[in-house]
This record gives sequence, structure tokens and C-alpha cells, in this order.
Amino acid sequence: PPPAGASPGSGALNPFDRRLKRKQKNWAALQAEPAKCDYLREEVGGRIADRVFDITRTFPLALDVGSGRGYIAQHLTKETVEKLIQVDIAENALKNAVESEIPTVRVVADEEFLPFKEDTFDLVVSSLSRDLCVCALQIHQVLKPDGVFIGAMLGGDTLYELRCSLQLAELEREGGFSPHVSPFTAVADLGHLLSRAGFNTLTVDTDEIQVNYPGLFEVMEDLQGKCILCMGESNCSWNRKPLLHRETMLAAAAIYQEMYGNSNGSVPATFQIYYMIGWKYHESQAKPAQRGSATVSFGDLAKIEGLLKRGKK
Repeated sequence: PPPAGASPGSGALNPFDRRLKRKQKNWAALQAEPAKCDYLREEVGGRIADRVFDITRTFPLALDVGSGRGYIAQHLTKETVEKLIQVDIAENALKNAVESEIPTVRVVADEEFLPFKEDTFDLVVSSLSRDLCVCALQIHQVLKPDGVFIGAMLGGDTLYELRCSLQLAELEREGGFSPHVSPFTAVADLGHLLSRAGFNTLTVDTDEIQVNYPGLFEVMEDLQGKCILCMGESNCSWNRKPLLHRETMLAAAAIYQEMYGNSNGSVPATFQIYYMIGWKYHESQAKPAQRGSATVSFGDLAKIEGLLKRGKK
């Protein structure tokens, strides 16, 4: 296994505890009725599959990075993807994978250290993996020229209601606060990271999924024992705080309800999702025209509407 805190490259430190992350995902995969808490994964997996279908080609070999129980594969068809390799750090997640019509090979490996040769895959997909920012370079390496990467990850505004309530409660009751949810990536940094990894023709868009709960304690239960742990994305940062005091939790619940509560007494939890598409360069891809080669100015385009109105008259 890689050394604690290490990342691929020049010795940069990873903000996440990789060994703890593996334990969390293995524990989550063994919980009873995991399908009850996979609603977010399955929804995002379906939206990633829709983006794969938008590309009018068949992919002979595809890779799912951080596949978990196979939330993307269950939405794909063998007419689109002929063979799929699923990679996850947690062996229990792969053992309990959802069945798919696509011929599938499952590999237990750290997503940050992909055990594949360069120029291997026609398509790489990934859903809600925190490791995308760290392993973007490796994803680019294993893609074939003109291969495409389609992924989704949690955005910077995810769970802002919960984080704000906990921080205010800790400041009031304990005189300071520490992170209880792993850090998220800002959308402004995402395109830059993919570009530095070598991807071109980038597309990044954002969406929000809001889930309502009876109160803060139900939110925490879902994040710890259901949704987030089944996603393997509970807090595994190195500077995490091991516990919250009872008085702080009660204060946070009151703040949550006061600041964000719905009229029916429930409270919302927001999940911001970033979707990204990037291509590996190939000489057959369309190239931007040379600067100054345009034959029509934007000023002329602005006149088109007026000309159309005259034509109708």
C-alpha cells in the first residue's frame, strides 16, 4: 500500500487518510439493506450514463474508477460499452456489486494508483469519488487518444446547512470548531485541474439534489450509517475531530431548524454535484480556428434578428 498521506507525483500530501477511507467503505458495504441508502449514488450514476449515451459511439473497453457497487454500470447497455472494468479500494463493495448486462471484471485497487498501462481504455467514468482531483492525471494516462472521461463529484456547497450549523454550535459551546465533513472541491478549480492533467474540450456543469429530513439527527444518521458511508465519503481527513459533545449537537440541531427549517418542520440537506467531461487529445479531433480567421463579426450577428423581422413583414 502507498505510504500514509502520499499522493502520486512529487511527494504531495493527500488530505485524506487512505487507510481509514478503505475501512469506512468496507464497513459500509456490509451494512444490511445497502440499497436503501444508495439513492444518491444511483441517481448520479444514471445521469452519468445519460452523458455516455449522448456520445454516438460504442466503447470496446471502459473503466469505472471508484465503482462501489456498480451504480453507473446498471444504467449502461452492452450496445454502448462492450466490456467494463470496475476498480474500487474496498473489496466488500465489489463483492456486493449490482449485476449488469455488460461483461465486467472487478479489480481491488487504490483509485490513486491505477494498475493499468497507458492508452488502455476508450472510456473512463467515475461517480462521486473524492479521489478524482488526485487521480485525474492517471485517468488521462490510461485513456486512449480520443478517449473520453465522464465523471461526477460532490461540489463545494454540499451539506452547507449541516456544516454551518455545526460550526456555529461549536463556536458557541466550545470556543472553536473543526471539520466534521471532508473538504470539497470548488468548481473554479475543477476545470484547471483537468486542464493541467492534459484533458481538452472540457465541459463542466453543476446541479443540486436536495433531500429533506425530520431533523439534524436524522441527517447525521443518514450520512454516518447510510448515504455518505455507503458512498465511502464520510470524514476521513487527517485533521478530523473524533467526536461531538452532546450539548454541541443539541445546539446545532436548534440552529439547523431555525436557519434552514422548512414550513412543515423538516430540514433540507443539499448535495451539489459537479459533472465533467474531458477528452484525451487526438489529431483527428476538431481544432479551434486561427485567431482573426472569422468572416463574420459579432456585430453582424446582432443584425440578423432585425433582418428576420423585416423578412416576415
